[in-house]
Amino acid sequence: MPAPIRVELLPYSSSWKVAAEEAIARLFRALPDSIVGIHHIGSTAIPGIHAKPIIDLMPVVRNVNDLDQQHPIFLQLGYSGWGEYGIPGRRFFTFDEPITGRRLLQLHCFEVESHQIERHLACRDYLCGNPAKAEEYDREKHRCRDLHPHDSHAYSDAKHEWIAAQLPDALAYFRLAKSVDGLQVK
Repeated sequence: MPAPIRVELLPYSSSWKVAAEEAIARLFRALPDSIVGIHHIGSTAIPGIHAKPIIDLMPVVRNVNDLDQQHPIFLQLGYSGWGEYGIPGRRFFTFDEPITGRRLLQLHCFEVESHQIERHLACRDYLCGNPAKAEEYDREKHRCRDLHPHDSHAYSDAKHEWIAAQLPDALAYFRLAKSVDGLQVK
């Protein structure tokens, strides 16, 4: 298990999107046969809110068991692997800056059919599409940071109840947007 880190919340930065795109390109180059797609998720993907300056990416893979065989590639890229890390079917990796040890990236790898993919994308899209709800989440993040400033694990646990309460609305929002996107306009 990765050790907890200090919770630092920074204002949104467009550099996070650039860092995500660069990491995505590296992963696609290194694992072209394993990865189907990669999504930028988490607070760094939501403009206008504060976030820990750690990029969360969600690689969607054909098979997590096959991905386990690719573990040496992740090591060569500088990632540490943590197995499922509390979510069945996930493969979790972290990338820390080699000189400072500062966490820069986290990977949440799921198989194509995992329901976790929709959950993560729904939360991201719901907050991106609802600025008032994003502001509410921003306040909740600060509250949880103030409770647990030196323990990122406790901070994440503290946010869980708020996130879980939003999930039904987030899923409905995501599914509606997806169904509208699927309509053909002539």
